[in-house]
Amino acid sequence: MQTGAPGGDTGPWFAALSQELMKQADVKATLDKICQRSLDVVPSGDFAGITVRRRRARLETLAHSHEMALRCDELQYDLGEGPCAEAAIEDESFLVRSTADDPRWPRWGPAVARLGVHSLISVQLPGTAMDADRDPLGAINIYARKVDAFTTSDLARAKLFAIHAANALTTAQQVSTLSDAVEARHQIGVAQGVLTQRYGIDVERAFGIMQRYSSHANIKLRDVAVSVVELGELPAAYDDLSRPEKPTG
Repeated sequence: MQTGAPGGDTGPWFAALSQELMKQADVKATLDKICQRSLDVVPSGDFAGITVRRRRARLETLAHSHEMALRCDELQYDLGEGPCAEAAIEDESFLVRSTADDPRWPRWGPAVARLGVHSLISVQLPGTAMDADRDPLGAINIYARKVDAFTTSDLARAKLFAIHAANALTTAQQVSTLSDAVEARHQIGVAQGVLTQRYGIDVERAFGIMQRYSSHANIKLRDVAVSVVELGELPAAYDDLSRPEKPTG
């Protein structure tokens, strides 16, 4: 594993770093690695956090190298202002030389300065090149205790790193979604088999019954299937009029 800030020709360094991010086992491991390696890309930072954009533009920190990074991030969410909150939604990146004196965030800046955090870089995790219209994934936030700890070169490296990080995170999310879909299909197939044997019905009717239960009870079809497999029959809460009769004889 390469460590340390890149010097000279940064292309091979970032290519190797991109491959490292792509090799992570899952989304959580990818986020943790992005967080860890951001401090190699910008070594003047003391700690880092990864803000991820959720549904309805809700923001959450899913990886952090130090509790102080999490605290600084969450202050932004609570106050509704701050560089990472803006970077995660708008197409902007920020270099803050002095949190106490930056007029853009009059509540958040002085608050984190009192915590001993005096400068930061925040760069967007962009929608990937494969889907230019995709909403931003979030932001990488690199904090320092020192005033004026970062340079414009640090910001440029962080922005380049964010592109590699976003591609790796998107890939990890896609693999996770595919794995979940395969597992869900397997569970549904097993549940269909349980119902066909239990009630003497065909697989199409078994699937239709689970679909109706899923809709009426507002429960995911996969969760209905898991219950069927665990119980060996339809859940007791299912409308008795719609339950198939058990075979006799």
